[in-house]
Amino acid sequence: MEIAFHIQLIAPPSGVLFGVQKGSGSAYVTLDPQMSEGGDMHFSFAVKIKELAEGIDFQGPLVQGKPGERFVYLDIGAYAGQMNALWSRRLKVPLRGISREMIAEYRADEGSVFETIVPGKAKDGGPNCATVKPFAGWSLRKRARFGDETKNDVV
Repeated sequence: MEIAFHIQLIAPPSGVLFGVQKGSGSAYVTLDPQMSEGGDMHFSFAVKIKELAEGIDFQGPLVQGKPGERFVYLDIGAYAGQMNALWSRRLKVPLRGISREMIAEYRADEGSVFETIVPGKAKDGGPNCATVKPFAGWSLRKRARFGDETKNDVV
């Protein structure tokens, strides 16, 4: 089963390329590269899950890290393919805090997505990098229908 994710990157510095990393080591590619204009940026992707006796595990070419410590990378600057970039960074977004109950809710509501909001700017004024701190976690944005209208709710 695949799970849909959405990262909102808040106000990263202008003129920097960002994207989701697929693969690891020197054999990676950056998906959905976007040049920051100073406003919020949005990255959507899907990863596979595997249900285990002790919980769930995330898998696939976008997933990094050991079981129980999984995360996705946002590539930044040179790591995202930006020539002559001032920065060569990665932002590590943890895939933690998603319970079996949240997965059950996700399955029950087609069109749902797990979302998180992370700061785009570091204390030095450059792009945020390393592990997101503090990490607010993931929330489930459910898709509910009311008459002919569609409304998204975060739970």
